[in-house]
Amino acid sequence: MTEAFSFLDSIQSLSGVRAAWIPRVPDLKITGDRDAAMRTLRPFHEMEIERFSPGSAWWRAEQVHGTAVATVPGAPQIIAPDGLPVVPGVDGLITRETGVVLAIYAADCGAIWLADSRTGAIGLLHSGKNGTSGNIFAAALEQMKRDFGTEPADVTAVLSPCIRPPDYEIDFAAEIGRQADRAKIGNFVDSAENTASDLSRHYSYRIEKGQTGRMMALIVRDFLP
Repeated sequence: MTEAFSFLDSIQSLSGVRAAWIPRVPDLKITGDRDAAMRTLRPFHEMEIERFSPGSAWWRAEQVHGTAVATVPGAPQIIAPDGLPVVPGVDGLITRETGVVLAIYAADCGAIWLADSRTGAIGLLHSGKNGTSGNIFAAALEQMKRDFGTEPADVTAVLSPCIRPPDYEIDFAAEIGRQADRAKIGNFVDSAENTASDLSRHYSYRIEKGQTGRMMALIVRDFLP
């Protein structure tokens, strides 16, 4: 099911970096809340991760609609309701380790892929209304600088499909673009796709009134630059 998405071309072109976007699973019926949806999706997403990076360790954020970011591996974990570990209390993950897959889920909120072409650091963020208003983008860049020496000019950042006007009253995608400009990101790419406009490809929490699944963003570094 893994597809090539053109909005990821800029980050895929970086030496040693691979990224993926796992869209809606065709013909899979999702009912219930987020926890029930994640239990239903777990076997499909585990299969996609194995295809993406066979045998690799993978890390997930708990995703509490905040701005905290964790450096992995090494961060503490808890078991989520779907039976898999997550890093508690965070909406972003960064690493400079090779072979470590970062995963973020989304169903209207944005996923933001980050890759530093100079130091080799990578990151993946969950940024919706709250994460964007709190500027998780800047928080992640600051932590990447502290931990790995990242400079924004060396970073390529990509924003996933997410909900946008007229289907949502807040254009947080545009604000993420402005945050990238203010941070002086070297290369920022917006997918410009609205999750609410095509339910054959996307899950939309708002349009489907919470009874929906989650897309999955992935990134891994295979080797350092």
